[in-house]
Amino acid sequence: MVEPSPYRVAIVGAGPAGLFTAQHLVRQQQVPVLIDIFDRLPTPFGLLRYGVAPDHTSIRSVARALAHTFDSTRVRFLGTVELGRDLTRRGLVEAYDAVVYAVGASGDLMLRVPGEELPGSGSARQFVAWYGGHPDAAPQSLHGVRSVACVGVGNVAVDVARILAKDPAQLAATDMPETVLAELTASAVTDIWIIGRRGPQYASYTTRELRELLTTPGLAVTIEDGAGEVAGTADDNTAEQAGLDRRTRANIEALREAAARPDPVPVRRRLHFLFWHRPVALHGAARVERLELERTTLGPDGAVIPAGAVPGGGTRTIPVDLVLRAIGYRSTRLPDVPFDDARGVIPNREGRVLDTDGRALPGEYVTGWIKRGATGVIGTNKADAAQTVAHLLEDLPTLPRHPADPLVELRLHGVDPTTYDDWLAIDAAEIARGAALGRPRVKINAWAELMRLCRSGDPDACPDSTLY
Repeated sequence: MVEPSPYRVAIVGAGPAGLFTAQHLVRQQQVPVLIDIFDRLPTPFGLLRYGVAPDHTSIRSVARALAHTFDSTRVRFLGTVELGRDLTRRGLVEAYDAVVYAVGASGDLMLRVPGEELPGSGSARQFVAWYGGHPDAAPQSLHGVRSVACVGVGNVAVDVARILAKDPAQLAATDMPETVLAELTASAVTDIWIIGRRGPQYASYTTRELRELLTTPGLAVTIEDGAGEVAGTADDNTAEQAGLDRRTRANIEALREAAARPDPVPVRRRLHFLFWHRPVALHGAARVERLELERTTLGPDGAVIPAGAVPGGGTRTIPVDLVLRAIGYRSTRLPDVPFDDARGVIPNREGRVLDTDGRALPGEYVTGWIKRGATGVIGTNKADAAQTVAHLLEDLPTLPRHPADPLVELRLHGVDPTTYDDWLAIDAAEIARGAALGRPRVKINAWAELMRLCRSGDPDACPDSTLY
């Protein structure tokens, strides 16, 4: 009996969503598959490498587990290949039996207030990319910055606040790039604000991350406009009686404990939680100097509205030198791929990509944030990928076959991908650099150096065109 030739699947994006997809495909026994994982970077792991705070080493273990996906002889990593630059959607669809888009979310939401264009107004996403060592990240200067406002009450704002509040000597035990560590060491930040337009019971940060921030050595914590909800009232002095879920109760208890503690001696930084406020303008002559905030409340439908008509309403202004918005990520359109601009996702039905008429496009699938929006934690991508893969496997027998190796065609058109061996060379160089400095690893964050370490110019180092 002749064995059926393997199906060829392309995954665009080597972050958690793409790697969980590959993992599900490798582990299933229904049909034989060969998998090419494309990424525009020479390094796999996406958000696990560049979006997880350097001091959160336990989460990085997920990357080590997903790295075993590349142990399979049926999987290739093709780095420094970008959709729209090096290959087209049509080229992918014509070369592979199935294509899965798993590119995540590379944009972020805007405040849309006057003054947002001033220097000193930026994105927490970009700030995270900088301290995470992403090669595309713009350098962040903390020169002259004493007060920082993080707008948003999720884990991104909490992570940024913790990195700013932490003693840089503690960060030296991480893989943070030397240039970033030097900037944080020279920082003169004294005050950090976390600002939310709703109360503490609506915050989306997780308890573990919140407690980690609140227990940062040398950090004094105050809570403004929300202190009553944290402390409770005579009629309702426990969060449990308010009908809140377990996470929210734990968050409020953590805030309560922090607010009740005496200030540490000495105080290195001060952290201010300001709830029930939203930005209305950023002010300054040449750069951000002040943040104007408007008191908020909830309308009958639960929407956030100005609280100017209620006691204590109106606006207030706080002096700040840097404002970082952390109000959500957003996926961006891929060249020639259907996209729902309103929702910031590729339109799909349980992972099957849909055209403008709502019909499934044969052989095209999506997973991760660009499938469902920027929600959930890293582990959420596992179940999300499983759903997409289930439909892909169901569809494969009905799809046109493409038996030829697409890498041959890519090379004919001058595309020379980097490989997983190239990533291993980068990995080894980072570990060696760290050892020389007495650190476990030092991340390389310059494109030129990353590419120098890659052996893409050596044909013998490229993936074999006939073997996986």
